[in-house]
Amino acid sequence: MLFSTRCLYYILRPLNQPRLVAEILMGFLISPELFGSSALSEVLTPIKSILTTETISYVGLIYSVFLAGLDMNFDTILGAKKKATSIAIAGIAIPMILGSFIYALAQTMYKGHPEYLAEFNTIKAYIFWTLIYSVTGFPMVSHILADLKLLYTGLGRVALTTAMISDFYNWVMFALLVPFAINGETAIYSVLCTIGFVLFCFIVIRPHLVELIVRKTNKNEWDNYGLLFVVMGAYACALVTDLLGTHPVVGALVYGIMIPRGKFTHMLIEKSEDFGVVYLAPLFFGSSGIRLRAIYVLKTQGLGLVLLILILSCIPKIISTVVVTRFYGMSVLDGVAIGLLMNTKGILPILMLNSAWDKQILSVESFSILTVAVLIMTMMVPLIINAIYKPRKLYRQNKLKTIQNLKAESELRILACVHNPRQASGMINILEPYHTTKLSPLHVFALQLVELTGNTTSLLATHINQHNQQQSGSQALTKAQEDLESIVNIFQAFTGTKENTTVETFAAASTYSTIHEDIYNVSQEKQANLMLLPFHKHSNIEGILELTNNTFQDVNRNVMRDAPCSVGIFVDRGLGSLFKVNLRVLMIFIGGPDDREALAVAWRMSKHQGVQLSVARILMLGEAAEVDMLNNVESRNRGLLSVVLDNEKQKELDDEYVSAFRLKAVSNEDSIKYSEKEVHCSDDIPRVLNEFDQNGYDLYILGQGAGRNSLIMTELMHWTDCPELGVIGDMVASNNFGSCSSLLVVQQYGFGGMVFENNNASHRSREVNPNHDESESHAV
Repeated sequence: MLFSTRCLYYILRPLNQPRLVAEILMGFLISPELFGSSALSEVLTPIKSILTTETISYVGLIYSVFLAGLDMNFDTILGAKKKATSIAIAGIAIPMILGSFIYALAQTMYKGHPEYLAEFNTIKAYIFWTLIYSVTGFPMVSHILADLKLLYTGLGRVALTTAMISDFYNWVMFALLVPFAINGETAIYSVLCTIGFVLFCFIVIRPHLVELIVRKTNKNEWDNYGLLFVVMGAYACALVTDLLGTHPVVGALVYGIMIPRGKFTHMLIEKSEDFGVVYLAPLFFGSSGIRLRAIYVLKTQGLGLVLLILILSCIPKIISTVVVTRFYGMSVLDGVAIGLLMNTKGILPILMLNSAWDKQILSVESFSILTVAVLIMTMMVPLIINAIYKPRKLYRQNKLKTIQNLKAESELRILACVHNPRQASGMINILEPYHTTKLSPLHVFALQLVELTGNTTSLLATHINQHNQQQSGSQALTKAQEDLESIVNIFQAFTGTKENTTVETFAAASTYSTIHEDIYNVSQEKQANLMLLPFHKHSNIEGILELTNNTFQDVNRNVMRDAPCSVGIFVDRGLGSLFKVNLRVLMIFIGGPDDREALAVAWRMSKHQGVQLSVARILMLGEAAEVDMLNNVESRNRGLLSVVLDNEKQKELDDEYVSAFRLKAVSNEDSIKYSEKEVHCSDDIPRVLNEFDQNGYDLYILGQGAGRNSLIMTELMHWTDCPELGVIGDMVASNNFGSCSSLLVVQQYGFGGMVFENNNASHRSREVNPNHDESESHAV
């Protein structure tokens, strides 16, 4: 079952389906429902094995619920805004009311013996039916949002908070109401005893537990033996609530909530997550699939009744969410999207259905229809959300919104991406020149990039943005949380007394292979004009660039392929304390859209009183002026004449923009200088760069180099180690060049993404989007 579930899960991954869907489906696919009483059924699902499997699965179920308790954050629940709380409450109350009507309708349309109908038409059945409609699975919502790259959008944050609040209230109702459906008259005693046990845990046990965990964590005294005792605490609490007449998972949930968040929970989940979530919990959901009798229900009740109930089951959450979100001024599309996400189910409804089955409270028809409803609602959420809610459509940017076309007095919005505090300190230095005058406000969005490697770990990582209020000052933080605290402090210190500078700091947690999509979504939502990325190497004490993390280079390349705004890669060689005097900046202009954008960046930076800007234009003459006709995408798709005409057009745009710069900036500012250098062959380029470097500039600003159509540049690109920096940038950043200057390489938005070709690990090139309308994106 585990092997088959894993295979089915990977088959469904392109559709962004949660594990729960694969686990229930696999249980149904091997159930007697499909194979009857054949010999194959005896092999797949022998009675003795099913009983053993269900027993073992409850071990995993209890631990999964314990992990769900670790994911709940009381600071978020208690400090949530009215909007999220209102949506959560409405999403519980309204579906419970409508659920009772749907169950009554199903009973009236039931095709069967009246005595059989009366046996299950009870208050207990109504309690289970209505509670299942009200449930939202927070872990499932979190995973779906992360998979669809909606976690850091406005809708994602509202949905995540709402799901957490709703999930917490659902567990409370499960603990308080389900005993009345199961235990009957003695339920009141079970509930009161359980409440007393919970109070005892939080008032008596929790202070000592927190003290022990914090002390051992801060001293790094945990080993596998000590962690075993902590894990067994979940099963001890589960045993107590089971003896009190409540479901054992309630005790495991309470125990998970008691444990302090931080470094310890991260370590615990990392070591033991697979034990419950990957290996044992699938057996529980698979057992539910084996119990499913979907074919029998279709034959006895008819397709019409089943479809009607399934359709009606999807509506209550959506109605309640749309009503509340419209009250808060949100669009109908956002309301529908949040309503669909609130329809996502998890462990709790399956647990309720199995409890009702074991106690014979729900009929076979009710159990099967509700199980299929849970499955359908969870399956359709990622499919529909992915189809109707695209952040790129909602946050589509103006193609003219580049630094080059941004008005001087307009607000500059920069997304600064960093992996660690060291890179944050470097980013501060490159952001400082953009703090110019009160007429030109600066809005910085500092984004920490956190790598995810696990399942439930991702749920904890999504709470990094809450600044760790719960564990701050007492519990040791995880490495990512420590870095975020440092990054927040660094950027807060940067704002200082700057009246026209605003900084927002938050984190994005994802796998490095897909984190560029999170960066895109944040950039689109924040309407950033420029995105700054750290280079994958750092400068040591001697000024030599050393590898920080090779994966950072892959992240930068992925971002540059389809970035929704202009991109700058910052190579930091210690720009640190230079603003105590003057910053000497050299902008090298060769030509093309990236160079025009780089000149616009340098021009805006020159307005800072501490910046001395020198612009050197390199004139490509003779052999150096030859146009690349063979390796260019334009030449293959539009013909040689089109390439020549486009090359002339680029030169006209270059001349026009440089002339405007000389007229408006060089003529009026003593701190800005302009010069020209001639290059006739490829050997002249290193010579000219060496001449520049002898002047001891602090910062180079360069364009990446797309759109030049230069044969020399194309040939030199094959020899670059870091093609994302372009030919000139790769030369300046090379340790062999011997420069001590920092470097900012700019790629203009709208001209087309980067395509890196790996030939013998270093042969790469950048191609241009043939369908791009140059006049639209680069009008001066």
